[in-house]
Amino acid sequence: MTAEWKQAALPSEHGGWGLTLEPVLLGLLIAPSWGGLSLGLAAFAAFLVRTPLKLTVIDHRRTQWQRRSQLALRFAVGELLLLGVCGVWAVAVAGWSWAVPVLCAVPLVAVELWFDVRSRGRRLLPELCGSAAISAVAAAIVVAGGHSTRLAVGAWLVLAARSVGAIPFVRMQIMRLRRGAADVRPSDRAQAAALAIGMVAVVLDQQLLAGLGWLVLLAALQMVWVRRKPVAPKVLGLRQMALGVGLVLATSTGVWML
Repeated sequence: MTAEWKQAALPSEHGGWGLTLEPVLLGLLIAPSWGGLSLGLAAFAAFLVRTPLKLTVIDHRRTQWQRRSQLALRFAVGELLLLGVCGVWAVAVAGWSWAVPVLCAVPLVAVELWFDVRSRGRRLLPELCGSAAISAVAAAIVVAGGHSTRLAVGAWLVLAARSVGAIPFVRMQIMRLRRGAADVRPSDRAQAAALAIGMVAVVLDQQLLAGLGWLVLLAALQMVWVRRKPVAPKVLGLRQMALGVGLVLATSTGVWML
């Protein structure tokens, strides 16, 4: 694959792959179903289509249509078609109930896209909105699998809490790598906010208690790490991916056991 094709087709945010995998995996582990599988595929299609769609809109707004723009448009059309097929499949096998969490996430997606098409997608607000929006996939999959709305919303909140704590922490570590010392209090406040969101999830459904326990571990680790010498971005990314998968496994195991 040439560099031009990669630029037009593949997301540049390496962390986005993990943030998309986590809600799909959590939803399917809690409530496996064909409808949930179709929603998981739709989530990956939605994640992939952001890059070509953004490039198409940006190049159109700047009236700079070029070969990259043509490639991006083709990828966007193909991935939107795949997204539509997965949506139809989900409706056919699971009805419309799963659409409620998706509709609730639409405003978050709109905020992220507003920043994205203006080349401001790396700011904190759109990153938080985007991660919270994709976490709604877990709720949709849980509902499609026939489980309660309270469990579905709680699962969404557990994943959103992880993002609320992790994203400011990662941004702080990258800032410290580039600039040296920095005020770590914003990262600490993010950990406190993450725990508060996790507690709301447990209030909704006590089966998510193990997920809250893992969030406590994450908050403690990140409050310690943010005061130590920052590690290389690749190590930071691998740590976050491992911690995210750990959260998914802990949360789903707790749901099955409680």
